[in-house]
Amino acid sequence: MNKRYLKKYICTVLAAALAAATAVCAPIAAFAQQSPDFARTAEEWARLRDDNLEFDEIPALIHEYNSTVLQNAIDYKDFMGKSSTDIADSYYEAAEEIENRLEYPDEDSPNYASGVQSYLNSQISYERLMEQGDNNTNDGEIVRLQNARTEANLAKQAQDQMISWWSQYGQLDTLRANITQAEADLGSVNLKIAAGTATASSRASAEESVLKAQAALASAESSLASAKENLCLMMGWSYGAQVNICALPEPDEAAMNAIDLGADIARAKENNYSLQITNRQLANARTQTVTDTLTETKRISEENIANNVSAMYESLRLARSNYAQALEALRVQQLAMDTANRKQAAGTITQNGWNQINTALIRAQGTVATRKLDVLKAWVDYNWAVNGLASN
Repeated sequence: MNKRYLKKYICTVLAAALAAATAVCAPIAAFAQQSPDFARTAEEWARLRDDNLEFDEIPALIHEYNSTVLQNAIDYKDFMGKSSTDIADSYYEAAEEIENRLEYPDEDSPNYASGVQSYLNSQISYERLMEQGDNNTNDGEIVRLQNARTEANLAKQAQDQMISWWSQYGQLDTLRANITQAEADLGSVNLKIAAGTATASSRASAEESVLKAQAALASAESSLASAKENLCLMMGWSYGAQVNICALPEPDEAAMNAIDLGADIARAKENNYSLQITNRQLANARTQTVTDTLTETKRISEENIANNVSAMYESLRLARSNYAQALEALRVQQLAMDTANRKQAAGTITQNGWNQINTALIRAQGTVATRKLDVLKAWVDYNWAVNGLASN
C-alpha cells in the first residue's frame, strides 16, 4: 500500500475508533481524489495511485490530488451556474444593506467626529459596491475557466520541475568526474613534490580543488532531494514518500517536424484560457466603458498570443540546433577517447592524460543529455502555449 493511501487508511481506522480523531484526520483532505471512482477505469486509478511518477500522468495527478486544485473545486460550488447578473445582484444587495444602515450622526453627539468618519467610510463602501455591480462581468463559467487555467499552469509547472530534476540528476556524473579528476591532479602534484619539482603551495591548491569538487556534488545532491520532495508534494504524496521518478519521454521528432505554426497560432487563440475569459466578460459587459476596455484587451491578447507561440517555436528550433551541435561535439570527443584508449594500450599516454580525456568525454555526454532535455522542455512549453497557456 503506498503512503498516500496508507495514511488515509490509518486516519479512517482512528476515526472509527475515536470521535476526536476528526482533527487528526483533517490533513488527509489534501490526499482525497477529486473525481468519483467511475470517472476512470480501475487500471487508470491503479496507475495514478502507485508510487511511480510518470511524465504523462502529471496532469491527471494534479487534477486529482493537488491541494490548490481541490480547494478551487470546493470553492467553485458557490459560483456554479451563477450568471453575471446573479453576481452583480450580490454586490447590489450588499450595497443596499449598507445604505439601509446609513445615518448621519447627531452634531451634538460626543462622538460626532468619529461618527462622521464612519458615515463617510460606509458611503464609500456603498459606492464601491454599486460600481462593482455595474462593472461586474464575471459569472460561474469564468470562475470555472480561471480554475482550469490554474490547474493547467500547475500541471505545466510540475512537468517543468520533473524535467529540471532529471537535468540536475544528469549533472551528477559530471560532478563525480570532476572529483575524480581533481583527486588525480592532487596525486600528480604529490608525485611532483616527492620528485622535488613542485611546492607545498601547489598541493594546497590541488587539495582545495578536491574539496570544492566534493562540495559541489554534495550541494547538487541536496538540491536534487529538495526538488524531488517539492515535486511529489504538488501531486498529493506525503512528505518523505518513497516515489520513483520514471524516465522522461523522448522528444517527438516527427511531431516537431510537422509543426504548422500558422495553424497552431489559431489553435492557441481558440484554446487560450485568458482570452476565453475576456470573451466571456465581453459578452457580460453592462456598460460601454467596460465593453471598450475589454475589446482593446482582447485585441492586445490576440497579438500577444501569436507573438508568444512564435517565440516558443523559435526557442524550440534553437534547442534542437543546440542539441545537434552537442551531438557533434560528443562524436568528436568520442574519437579522442578512442585514440586515448589505443595510446593507453600501447603505453604512450599517462594515466592523468587519459583521465583528462575521459573526464572531457563524460562532460560532453552530460551536455548532450542536458541539451536533449532542453528540447523536451521547449517542446512541452510550445504545446502548453498552443493548448491554452500562451502568455497574453
